[in-house]
Amino acid sequence: METYWNILEKIPGSKLRLTKIDDEIYEHFKEDFPEWDPTATIVEDEMKSKAGKERWRNFIMKYDTRVEDYNFGAMVRANAKTEYSQDGTIFAVRMQFYAIEIAR
Repeated sequence: METYWNILEKIPGSKLRLTKIDDEIYEHFKEDFPEWDPTATIVEDEMKSKAGKERWRNFIMKYDTRVEDYNFGAMVRANAKTEYSQDGTIFAVRMQFYAIEIAR
């Protein structure tokens, strides 16, 4: 988390590449989550509800053979305007982290 935050402080997000297929992930994320607002705070309960889990699972599984460790755990900032903190961090899987951070 600390390393990623340090990178964000030095490189504009628009120039940061997290994967070789960032553009594809971004387009797919916009299709599957058109209502997602990158400036809004993520509501963890919605993301982890039964419906939320199913929606994310459908998104994530398209990358099971294309993104290494796609389902490993990752920490995601609940709000793009804040640093990682105990109250402002959500445990997610790597593809959720990629999708959210690429969109931000």
